Amino acid sequence: MNKHMKETILAFITCINSHDVEKLGALMSDDHTFIDAHGNQVSGKDKMIPGWQGYFAWFPDYYIEVTEILEDGDKLALFGFAGGSFQGKETERWRLPAAWKAEVKHGQVTLWQVFADTKIPFEIIERNSH
Repeated sequence: MNKHMKETILAFITCINSHDVEKLGALMSDDHTFIDAHGNQVSGKDKMIPGWQGYFAWFPDYYIEVTEILEDGDKLALFGFAGGSFQGKETERWRLPAAWKAEVKHGQVTLWQVFADTKIPFEIIERNSH
């Protein structure tokens, strides 16, 4: 794997796991695209920074565990798990298999796409929004 690409994506994952939105923003390209597990797309670093802030507010202990990374040019496929708890509530904890597609160009993440079954986290959000 390209050393610089691997360093960039591992730094991005570290920022997600430490909820460091400022450093996440520094690693995103200006035209960064985020695609969630339902195909909803957000384009632009300026829109994704508040998106990450909101997600970390919902899941203040959100984390991802990457167990395998495959490379194809400037594209990466990452496999592992994602987890957290809604608003830090121990009774509302989840951990699910997940995969991500990432693209890295010039030391910045241009694409972060999530593949996961979000049924459990959405049920938790629904249960707690009344």
